[in-house]
Amino acid sequence: MSSLATRLGVRVLFLSSILLVAAQAGSAAAEEPPALKEAVASGELPPMAERLPDDPRVIDLSAQGKSPGRYGGTLTMLMSNAKDIRMMTIYGYSRLVGFNDNLDLVPDILQSFEVEEGRIFTLKLRPGHRWSDGHPFTAEDFRYSWEDVETDPDLSRSGPSQVMLVDGEPPVFEVVDDLTVRYTWSKPNPQFLPSLAGASPNYIAVPAHYLRQFHKKHTDAAELDAKVAEAAVRDWVALHTVKARAYRPENPDLPTLEPWMNTTPPPAERFLFKRNPYFHRADSAGNQLPYIDEIFMGISSEDIIPAKTGSGDSDLQARYLRFDNYTFLKQGGEAHNFEVKLWRDGTGSQVAYLPNLNVNDAGWRELFRDVRFRRALSLAINREEINQQFYFGLAHPAANTVLEGSPLFKPEYDQAWAQHDVELANKLLDEIGLERGDGGIRKLPDGRPAEIIIEMAGGTEESDVTQLVSEYWKAIGIKVFPRAMQLDNLRRRFLAGDTMMSIWSGLNIGLATADMPPEELAPVSSVQGNWPKWGQYVETGGKAGEMADLPEVQKLSELFQSWRTSSTTEERRAIWHEMLAIYTDQVYTIGTVNGVLQPVVVRKSLNNVPDEGIYAFSPVAYFGVYMPDTFWFSAGD
Repeated sequence: MSSLATRLGVRVLFLSSILLVAAQAGSAAAEEPPALKEAVASGELPPMAERLPDDPRVIDLSAQGKSPGRYGGTLTMLMSNAKDIRMMTIYGYSRLVGFNDNLDLVPDILQSFEVEEGRIFTLKLRPGHRWSDGHPFTAEDFRYSWEDVETDPDLSRSGPSQVMLVDGEPPVFEVVDDLTVRYTWSKPNPQFLPSLAGASPNYIAVPAHYLRQFHKKHTDAAELDAKVAEAAVRDWVALHTVKARAYRPENPDLPTLEPWMNTTPPPAERFLFKRNPYFHRADSAGNQLPYIDEIFMGISSEDIIPAKTGSGDSDLQARYLRFDNYTFLKQGGEAHNFEVKLWRDGTGSQVAYLPNLNVNDAGWRELFRDVRFRRALSLAINREEINQQFYFGLAHPAANTVLEGSPLFKPEYDQAWAQHDVELANKLLDEIGLERGDGGIRKLPDGRPAEIIIEMAGGTEESDVTQLVSEYWKAIGIKVFPRAMQLDNLRRRFLAGDTMMSIWSGLNIGLATADMPPEELAPVSSVQGNWPKWGQYVETGGKAGEMADLPEVQKLSELFQSWRTSSTTEERRAIWHEMLAIYTDQVYTIGTVNGVLQPVVVRKSLNNVPDEGIYAFSPVAYFGVYMPDTFWFSAGD
């Protein structure tokens, strides 16, 4: 798998991969989407040639092993709650720049981008590109985002996001012309382009023409007060924040650049996304994408989504499915006309245990910060037994680290403190001074029994694996009490220091390359369950949380900051390896297995869904890199 093609440090102009001539050559075969013909005929919408940018992004389907499609159809998916509508932003994967299936960065919404010295980024927009409501997409949308949102003291009280700062310094922003903007830092910022391509992207452009009505700088005070009262929110800041939320598209009035746009305001149990008539991509014949007219997202209980999927209630489903669902899904496919593809999970560990190094309890905090304790817990786990019992021996027992498909992979990271060695685990706990008490359970230095409450917000897979892990840890004198709860509650609890240990999947970026930011290996965010207060400190620029005080963690933070100002891929590769060596040796998270097979249920009439793929949030955005706008239904569906 190739590395990212950012090529920072030299002046390189990234042009659209397909020339405009190719689009024009195929334009004779272009067809208006039937769902829009009536609106075009009535004058409500302009014809397709006027809705597409002058230079659309042309997708070479044959080069991707796909076939040209036909318009029409409604694709049905199942999600567990209304917040899951964010998956449409992830799956749609319309980004200023995006990763392709080789994990190279290419222009998407942008016509091109130019990088000088790794610190000067010039972004060129596609002429004629429009928001979903038909309003032109221009440099003003970037200016508004930077000057009226990102650096507005009311809307961004903590200042610009960390990815927009290099050594605490923001960029100089310039509007070069209506279709060109430039961001200039005094030092390299290798995190900037990958942040634009993320599954949860760095939004540096917003629909200014729509959002101005909610901003005090652009709207009469009395009129704005009336809007605040009507929306029943605290003030104009809250109103603007809610109305501008793009990642979780709850506002149907918010113009978008995604392939489909939400038409259903929450709360709801059914959400309907309709095609964006101004979407910027086309196939080689000049047909505007997406092929599929609508996405119907039904909200159902997470526990019954596998059963409903097996009954044929979803056209495309991977979320909330597990490998142990495979057998009955295959049986259901025969009766309900779908197939089950097996992709590979792309996270560093299917189930990972995160001791909270910021827990309030002083006794446990000291113990969790002792690397011997973390290593002992890891050594006690029989990963091969977990693999055999839950994954039919098809997964890979390992620590929580990058996968074998990553160019950064090393066996020593993969197997760091991951062997099953109960004798060594007991020896480490004895060294710490944790003596056995009643029933073989060890005692903390203050005399309390060594009992860990593990909090989780996932489904039965986490619970099942934890049953085995509980037995392994009991064998070395550590008792476990699992506790399930809602995700929002779990995040509040571990940030408050109430959570001792939590369960998550492993590294999101299991297929990392040197040019992707190693932010998961150091404290950067309050949602990191192993060091939430340290992450919050970095996230807020020291205004909240706590400064990291463990030497090895401080070193990880220093290395990450060095990566953020690095000039070459070689520098970044060396930093990644040093961070991975520390992270895996120190066992800040305890992995189990990775490379688990992920069932992907696909209606047999749905075309262009790859037979093989990587299923992960980052960097591939689950289905996103595989371009669902190119999926299409055969006639009659």
